[in-house]
Amino acid sequence: MPFFLFPMLGGQRSVANLASMKALVLKEKNSPPQFLEREMPTPEKDTVLVNVKAASLNHRDVWIMKGQYAGLSYPIVPGSDGAGWYEGQEVILQPGSGWGGDERCQGNGYQILGLPKDGTIAESVAVLRSQLFPKPSHLSMVEAAALPLAGLTAYRVLFVRCQARPGEKLLVTGAGGGVALFCVQFALKAGLEVYVTSGDESKIERVRTIGALGGANYKSDGWVDALKKMAGGFDVIVDGAGGADFGSLLKIANPGARIGIYGGTNGAVPNLSPQAIFWKQLSILGATMGSDRDFSAMLDFVNRHKIVPIIDSVFELADGAKAFERMEKGQQFGKIVLNIS
Repeated sequence: MPFFLFPMLGGQRSVANLASMKALVLKEKNSPPQFLEREMPTPEKDTVLVNVKAASLNHRDVWIMKGQYAGLSYPIVPGSDGAGWYEGQEVILQPGSGWGGDERCQGNGYQILGLPKDGTIAESVAVLRSQLFPKPSHLSMVEAAALPLAGLTAYRVLFVRCQARPGEKLLVTGAGGGVALFCVQFALKAGLEVYVTSGDESKIERVRTIGALGGANYKSDGWVDALKKMAGGFDVIVDGAGGADFGSLLKIANPGARIGIYGGTNGAVPNLSPQAIFWKQLSILGATMGSDRDFSAMLDFVNRHKIVPIIDSVFELADGAKAFERMEKGQQFGKIVLNIS
């Protein structure tokens, strides 16, 4: 349920009274973010100022730093995820706005915080009131800030697009990233049998400790056969990498399986066999982010099951460049969060 349906409370200092704020700022392409004093955002029509207490990183922020998006101009404050205060209440931010009236896909007016407008890695951010939702009460600000973009994407690809059901076998590739780990956490609570891939054996073991039944290292020979031996085949596969290994996923997809794609870290998929798709009656389903309805449903799921995001590390805002460096190196297991005091 969006925050604007809730009553307003007093008692929190209004950020509108501040002339400037501290923020991480990307000043030019391929340069790390700088911790700077920046002018307070000016609310436009239908927008409000939120006092941000924590924000988290996504690979999207690194790609913005590298200038890999159209319509990008510097300087800009990155960040799509955030939690904080508005009018005395704790809020969590829906990263996207302008989805449109078709739940099947976003419209042309859809935008995500952090591009083209300033994002959440600052003491204050201007957002539409419709982007404010009540923060899950069982989560701290740091934990809540880890949830929005990755949690929303995971919920949509798993339950809206792939229609995952209890008892099905799920394979999640690239365990360690934010979306992948939320897929694991959500699927376990929904009663699926979960397996993973990773290029790091220690990450596979860590996912096993939270309930995954097994996994395989995609850097090793025979990883596809190893997964087939473990599980037999998969009813749902969630992938965020694409690339040359994607075709191998078709070999371990059960007839009628759904394959959800939310990212393409490894680039285009070469030599994809249409025979494997039509003979097995496979569905390949794209997903990114989600609507307000999806975000509300995701929060309901998190609240109902008391899910706590897996946090890799927490940095202070002034150390934001170190957080970006960790994200860029792909070292993380879970979300990298910035504490904004």
